[in-house]
Amino acid sequence: MTKLLLSSLLAAAVVMPGAASAQAIPGAVVAVVDLEKVQSQCTACQSAAATLRSQVTSLQNREKSLAAPLETEQKAIQTAIDALPQGKEPDAALQARIKAFQTKQQQGSQELARQQDQIRRNQAYIGQQIQAKLGPIYQQVMVKRGANVMVEMGATLATASAIDVTNDVLTALNAQLPSVQTTAPAAPAQQKPQGR
Repeated sequence: MTKLLLSSLLAAAVVMPGAASAQAIPGAVVAVVDLEKVQSQCTACQSAAATLRSQVTSLQNREKSLAAPLETEQKAIQTAIDALPQGKEPDAALQARIKAFQTKQQQGSQELARQQDQIRRNQAYIGQQIQAKLGPIYQQVMVKRGANVMVEMGATLATASAIDVTNDVLTALNAQLPSVQTTAPAAPAQQKPQGR
């Protein structure tokens, strides 16, 4: 019995130091980065933001140019409907005019929706390009500065300026990503199910 207990204790003593050393975690060396500053000040980001603003302005102008004639036509149709004797249905010409107006209105809405969708896709595509570069840059900056943890500045309560690596990240991003594509690739066409 004593031999069995001694063997168990010896085996446990051999296994325990290995298990304890495997669980040791190095002390945290933290770096912080101000992503808001990086994304607002990087050269490619500023250029892309200007392009997106231009696209939004173009969309707003197109919306106004579509709305003005539609509003005029809607008022004219409403005046014609109001002029009808009570209980009388619109004649064929007025009905055709109403139908043409509704078609133009629907086409305008569809056009604006497509443009809005394209702007959203462009914005997402720009973000993807930036994020694809930032991941490796974070690792490079951490190695260069000897950090093993990087935290976004907005997630901290307070930091010392010595651990702020925002300028390092910004400089590397400007070097590695001087520009981005601002137009997303065409969306894949949706395939219609084939019936038998």
